[in-house]
Amino acid sequence: MENIRALVEQCGLGTIEGEISPVTGGLMHKMYKVQTTTGTYAVKCLNPEIMGRPDALKNYSEAERLERILEENGIPVVAALSFDDCTLNSFDDKKMLPVNGRYYYVFPWQEGSITDFDAITGEQCYKAGEILGRIHAIDANNISPNEPVLSSVDFEALLDRAKAKDSVIAPQLEANLQLLKNAQDKLNEARKNLPAMRAISNDDMDPKNIMWHEGNPHVIDLECLGYSNPISSCLDLALQWSGTVNGKFDKDNLKAFFKGYLDAYDNGFRSYDELFGIAYTWIEWLEYNIKRALGMVSDDADEIRLGEVETENTIKRIKYLSSIEDDICLVLKNLPAPDTGNQ
Repeated sequence: MENIRALVEQCGLGTIEGEISPVTGGLMHKMYKVQTTTGTYAVKCLNPEIMGRPDALKNYSEAERLERILEENGIPVVAALSFDDCTLNSFDDKKMLPVNGRYYYVFPWQEGSITDFDAITGEQCYKAGEILGRIHAIDANNISPNEPVLSSVDFEALLDRAKAKDSVIAPQLEANLQLLKNAQDKLNEARKNLPAMRAISNDDMDPKNIMWHEGNPHVIDLECLGYSNPISSCLDLALQWSGTVNGKFDKDNLKAFFKGYLDAYDNGFRSYDELFGIAYTWIEWLEYNIKRALGMVSDDADEIRLGEVETENTIKRIKYLSSIEDDICLVLKNLPAPDTGNQ
């Protein structure tokens, strides 16, 4: 908390009133609510393991650049504040604040709440799809084909390590080993068949990263902004918004997300059913959390426990996706045809 107090003081945010309170919900970083004499702020403390990666600062700088582009295009985002005169800031971007070896962002406090994952509405799915479409429409381009980045998780080696450590995740990995290997194969095959496209994208814009206030969406957690394949991004997020994350797939919500997306941006592509394997991008989140659970990321007990919980959750999602593949592909095969009059 002392770092946050120093940050508030040196960035001219006033005097702290009351207690600094943690905000629940984040899986990667820690967030705090801070009330001061100048207003209410959300302070994000970035995960030190993430920030220790070689390209972390470069990636965050790029995300901040794209965040400004989204703001300029009227996308409803909650952007980090800039501090031109803050003595803590040695970066050109003026958003990221280093304090005693840790890194922080400060945001204006956004009223509202994350939607209940068990009660996501068709209207919310439409609006989320529309926002993603608007983002992709800013700067989408066909590009020269290149070798896709393929997933190469060695689940057998991770299972051996889990057994050697007598980890609680070992039985889950062993029981689902073939499923996970098959899912990775499908993911890689889909990536090989993606049309060569690139667009600004927010691939982390799942339901936990949009806040709703009086029916209006506000996109939060923009650190993953970057350039990616818009077709892959659309399919992955459409499936998350339609209930595949919590095992409650709703075909009408999947249709609503795509309607919002295609109303905002339509590149004419419709063969999403042939790329269902993109749904298994969860494989890479699973790998990270297996390593978390095995103490390969950090020896912090809370981090290990979080890795154990997320390993279990993610395996359940992959199993569920496998069980509803036919239902999803039926919706994808019947998306409305492109309006050729507008091409």
